Amino acid sequence: MIDSIHQLLQQEAQAVLNIPVTDAYEKAVALIVEQIHIKKGKLVTSGMGKAGQIAMNIATTFCSTGIPSVFLHPSEAQHGDLGILQKDDLLLLISNSGKTREIVELTRLAHNLDPDLRFIVITGNPDSPLAREADVCLPTGHPAEVCALGMTPTTSTTVMTVIGDILVVQTMKQTGFTIADYSKRHHGGYLGEKSRSLCGK
Repeated sequence: MIDSIHQLLQQEAQAVLNIPVTDAYEKAVALIVEQIHIKKGKLVTSGMGKAGQIAMNIATTFCSTGIPSVFLHPSEAQHGDLGILQKDDLLLLISNSGKTREIVELTRLAHNLDPDLRFIVITGNPDSPLAREADVCLPTGHPAEVCALGMTPTTSTTVMTVIGDILVVQTMKQTGFTIADYSKRHHGGYLGEKSRSLCGK
């Protein structure tokens, strides 16, 4: 089992290292800064299933680093929650296949509500309909899942998470987000105490 675990770690690590790095990241971060930091919109993330859980995590991480964000469940969007979208918001959609029905439908509904709404997509299929319609596409490299069946989202969700981290960190750098800013948004627990001590409060 030890050898198997080492092999899994190597496969996951290699998948992260194989994430395609292009100027699309610069474009994505610029969009986030423009729409949320400057125009005061919000980031609305969405995904179905495991990808949705990653989208929710990305939203909460952005919230704690100065970018107001919310997770929108694609199915609930069809039953009224689409109303969360407002002028200058930005969608961040996650779909490994780039063909997830609920996400494709969400883009159509969102554009029907606001034709000028822009969106970023994280996907394993940069040639998918969703990717082609996006303002910015961030491909995962479509790694093989380490799941013994090759089916369960495992490696794919790992790289999605890392791409989310890249967007958060690069956005923090562009907005000049400080430890003092962080402490104002994170009051509880160890991180709250540590951030206040680092900024002298």
